[in-house]
Amino acid sequence: MTETDLPPPKTMEAPRIVIIGTGFGGLGMAIQLKNAGVCTFIMLEKSTEVGGTWRDNTYPGAACDVQSHLYSYSFEPKHDWSRKFGRQAEIKEYMEGCVRKYGLTPHIRFNKAVAEAHYDDATHQWSIITEDGDRLTANVLITATGQLNQPRFPHIEGLDQFKGTRFHSARWDHDFDLTGKTVAVIGTGASAIQFVPEIQPRVKRLKLFQRSAAWVIPKPDRPFRPWEQKLFKTLPMHDRLYRSLIYWKNESRALAFTRFNRLLEFMALQAKWEARKHVRNLEKRKALIPDYKIGCKRILISNDWYPAVDSDNVDLVTTGIARIEENAVVTVDGEHHDVDAIIFGTGFKATQFLSPMTITGRHGQSLNDAWSNGAEAYKGIAVSGFPNLFMLYGPNTNLAHNSIIYMLESQIHYVLECLKSLEDQRADAMDVKPEPQGVYVDGVHRRLEGSIWDSGCTSWYRDESGRNPVNWPGFTFTYRHLTRHVDPDAYTFFPSVSG
Repeated sequence: MTETDLPPPKTMEAPRIVIIGTGFGGLGMAIQLKNAGVCTFIMLEKSTEVGGTWRDNTYPGAACDVQSHLYSYSFEPKHDWSRKFGRQAEIKEYMEGCVRKYGLTPHIRFNKAVAEAHYDDATHQWSIITEDGDRLTANVLITATGQLNQPRFPHIEGLDQFKGTRFHSARWDHDFDLTGKTVAVIGTGASAIQFVPEIQPRVKRLKLFQRSAAWVIPKPDRPFRPWEQKLFKTLPMHDRLYRSLIYWKNESRALAFTRFNRLLEFMALQAKWEARKHVRNLEKRKALIPDYKIGCKRILISNDWYPAVDSDNVDLVTTGIARIEENAVVTVDGEHHDVDAIIFGTGFKATQFLSPMTITGRHGQSLNDAWSNGAEAYKGIAVSGFPNLFMLYGPNTNLAHNSIIYMLESQIHYVLECLKSLEDQRADAMDVKPEPQGVYVDGVHRRLEGSIWDSGCTSWYRDESGRNPVNWPGFTFTYRHLTRHVDPDAYTFFPSVSG
């Protein structure tokens, strides 16, 4: 089921815990720590507000591509979602409501970006240093920084020479008025398909630079009617049933992504039909249909992308960019595209987990060295050589078919079980052994072989070596089963230094 069908953790002794990040992972972890009777934790937030990606991404049209009732905590349902797919402001408001309801504000330290974290072999403590020089000590370090938090800018010659306004979609410049301007948008990913239709009617001309097309299917979105919201509130079982139906519908798609790739061709036909229906310009229509298998890159959902690109004031440019000059983007064919502003919809550094923080574990080993061949973690949570470091939304826990909140709740439960194991073992620290981690990671990558993400395209799912350290290759309920309990034999426990 989609509820948190895991047994509640027992009340445990209170270690000092530092949580990095106040997105869905960090807030959920904090709430469940309080529910378990642990209040000796501090949350470090680099910004002035909570919300993670839903605080940072304020671009026009920002919204979720997972249904609202499923993109929320199972233990904190919201009955009055305004739409089937929540928009940025409403999602952020939901998260802020959780902070108030569960009394998390006293635990949060704002404007505290973490620069370094070092493990002390003698004391089994983590020393955390923030960018402003503060130092904290903790028994347990939990990272909840997410995978989509560092904007990625393309390496283009002359970028710094541009004299107009330029910004990334994840750092939207709301002070710049786009009205009547000629605007270049570089990138046509998940963010661009949301903000391009919003800004297209306002700009004089939009130059849309597309490196590769995206598969775009319709978004089954609409506002909830007042009687529907009332029904969700007055009949909680209806709310839970609705959530469950969404979950199982989404979950069924895992088979298409991982084993039966041909099932995705039905989505490809749907995308082609939408393009044929909404794009009059034949050249644009042809350019908007990808040349790679659907699902190899993220499948996008939108109802207004194709009509927006088909508009007369939009130029779809598929020629590669050679350089950027003071007032223009120059393509490799020598054409100068004069623009007033450049907006980058070029995504995030999804495979650079925990970067740019410096994490140092046992015997002075850096996480960068441990991950020299690619990021990996036992159950996506623990890394050998880094005791009491637990990651939420770590390597190979991203989804292409369902809600990441479900995965996060599984991980949060597992971390609580780890804390209970420390108490049961009367230990200060626990470190996953290299062998279980290696067996687990090898198994994950074997299951990724033959998946749609292994079909040959270049995507943000893959790192520079071609490995996929991002996606989970199966059902979310399978992952939940894997994280129900801690296997003590998979860990080395370090006895308490105090005896």
